[in-house]
Amino acid sequence: MHFDLTDLRLFVLVADEGSLTKAALRQHLSLAAASTRIKSLEGQSGQALLYREARGVRLTPPGEAFLHHARGVLRQVDQLRVDLQEYGGGLRGHVRVFANTTAVTDFLPEILPGFLSANPRVNVDLQEKPNAEIARGVQDGRADIGIVAGQVDTLGLQAIHFSTDRLILVTARDHPFAQRETITFADTLDEDQVGMQQGSTLQTFLAQVTEKLGKPLKLRIQLSSFDAMCRMIGAGVGVGIVPESAARRNRDSMGLALIELTDAWSVRERYILVRDREKLPAYARSLIETLCAHYRPAPAAPLTPA
Repeated sequence: MHFDLTDLRLFVLVADEGSLTKAALRQHLSLAAASTRIKSLEGQSGQALLYREARGVRLTPPGEAFLHHARGVLRQVDQLRVDLQEYGGGLRGHVRVFANTTAVTDFLPEILPGFLSANPRVNVDLQEKPNAEIARGVQDGRADIGIVAGQVDTLGLQAIHFSTDRLILVTARDHPFAQRETITFADTLDEDQVGMQQGSTLQTFLAQVTEKLGKPLKLRIQLSSFDAMCRMIGAGVGVGIVPESAARRNRDSMGLALIELTDAWSVRERYILVRDREKLPAYARSLIETLCAHYRPAPAAPLTPA
């Protein structure tokens, strides 16, 4: 079988759009030409790849398999082009990372400067994604490394545990809850809330929790970082659910009280997701090691003889 890259791109567009007409427009082809190309693919594969229906098309089981491999081929071609361009400019490595909100806004800004300083010819493409999309991105090759927390379907990927995250309730020090040591998330829902921006991993997760509880969050403001959240909470705008690391970092400077959540989901294990760690380039493996080392307990000092 000999497949043209234009045909493969067209097929992926057809799958994404669910419409041969829309795919043809995006590929700048006439509908007749696009239809001929798809029929040629089906002829070469010896399988019907699409169900033709009144409202569009959908993939047959062989079409699903064909789509998986077509995406892989196109991804490799695109990566080849990018790599050659970067090597031509003197760059030796490029790591694509999909990560959740906490990773992107809280701990990676602390870790990545040291890694980039030690690896001056390596670039990191860091993108915030929902947990489910992180795993899919690593699985289909859009990302080399994924960083997730909590209970996530890892889709059979290698999962490397590197730390434990805890979500806590943060309030101003004069808030009635500030005197409590523990609290359930349900008990906070009558309070005005300070949250992360719509679509962030944490806010999406909390929305799922409140939906199960049957009571929505009373969001007064949504922000793009945990530090900004802490500033608003300290100013008395509302209470908020924040990673413990961010809350402790801002506790004294912003006048915060930290209350432990008793909900089981508040403790979240963090994992690095990869397809195959050993097949990653050395610089990508180095980034994984840098992440793990950052949270690895320091070795105990040797005992001094009396």
